[in-house]
Amino acid sequence: MSKLSHAQWSSKMAFILAATGSAVGLGNIWRFSYMVGDSGGAAFVLIYLACVALVGLPILVAEWLIGRRGQENPINSMVDLARKNGRLPAWALVGASGVLAAFLILSFYSVIGGWSLSYTLGSVTGAFTGQDADGVGEIFNGLLGNPVALTLWHTAFMALVVWIVARGVTKGLEGAVRTLMPALVVLMLVLVGYGMTTGHFGEALAFMFSPDWGAVTGEVVLAAMGQAFFTLSLGMGIMMAYGSYLGEDVNLIGTARTVIILDTTIALLAGLAIFPIVFANGLSPGEGPGLIFVTLPLAFGNMTGGMILGLMFFLLLTFAALTSAISLLEPVVELMEERTPLSRVAATLVGGVAVWALGIAALMSFNVWSELSIAGLNIFDFLDTLTSKFMLPLTGLGAILFVAWRLDRDSVAAELNLSGGQATLWHLVSRFVAPVGVILVFVSSL
Repeated sequence: MSKLSHAQWSSKMAFILAATGSAVGLGNIWRFSYMVGDSGGAAFVLIYLACVALVGLPILVAEWLIGRRGQENPINSMVDLARKNGRLPAWALVGASGVLAAFLILSFYSVIGGWSLSYTLGSVTGAFTGQDADGVGEIFNGLLGNPVALTLWHTAFMALVVWIVARGVTKGLEGAVRTLMPALVVLMLVLVGYGMTTGHFGEALAFMFSPDWGAVTGEVVLAAMGQAFFTLSLGMGIMMAYGSYLGEDVNLIGTARTVIILDTTIALLAGLAIFPIVFANGLSPGEGPGLIFVTLPLAFGNMTGGMILGLMFFLLLTFAALTSAISLLEPVVELMEERTPLSRVAATLVGGVAVWALGIAALMSFNVWSELSIAGLNIFDFLDTLTSKFMLPLTGLGAILFVAWRLDRDSVAAELNLSGGQATLWHLVSRFVAPVGVILVFVSSL
């Protein structure tokens, strides 16, 4: 595909919805709100926003800028920009690492998406109705222990992802996010509305927003920085790929600010939807992934209207998983489409099947291959650890270092519409603050 025929977003709003959809994933639905409640409430939110501004936003803008300037897949864009700026072609490794990370993440992310689909059906059929804690736990453990069921749900989820991505940027990615994102927000608001009727909404507000500066430690600050980095889909090649479909008229910093506000708002709304239900049923908010697949189904199964609420919640979860999953497959497909003779549909099928096959290995680590370990971890956890602790921070670090230190400073400032003090501030943050932040998160995670 030539640069002249490279696909473009139909509008700035379509791009914002797609970027926000990528950022809003399964982690937003439980992890961020739980971290807020457990790490100082409003104090954590303020620290998180500072970290987003100083670490997340600069790297997000850097990845979009690379994609927009290159107008190709992440690897080609990095090679092209490195060559034009007299830099080593080895910078292509940054793009390659991002695309590979997206491929690996989607393989196990699709397995979790399959769980969400399974629980959506379970809500409709009343699988959780009247269950006690042991019963709900057995349902989840039974799913994990059944490779056939896991494969079917993983396959169904990947088929949805492939179908959407194969349709292209405007019909596929845009069409999906224009439907899924508003639906996700509506479902979220309905669940928040229900939370207000439980009598425990005030408790949820206090849990999430009462500032407790005493709970803020160095570890909490690093956790906020890590969340700021990971929630924006940085280091996965996604934002470089999405940036390559951007026109010159989009203000990158202003758009990044909008995406961050939407992403944070949706994450906080998720907490206000979940925690009133958790507290109303005397359950623990600190259950991690178990909160979604064990704790909440227990609550839904024992409340009036729980079947409908459960269905809405797991639809919400599935939508969030889908918007992230299509963004994870996109850099892989864009690369294959531009570097092989394959058409868009063929590239999506080949990439999707390859991801699906690795996902089979990931889901079998819960049952048939549970004894198989890599570096002391099962396949699922190994893929998660390899990407989240190593590949994403190093790829994001490479992107910001390339833009801040290897591209012409004045041309970057001009492209970002910055001058005077604003340009100096960008220069300082992108050259020093953001890279140091990523290095701190990387070292601490080890």
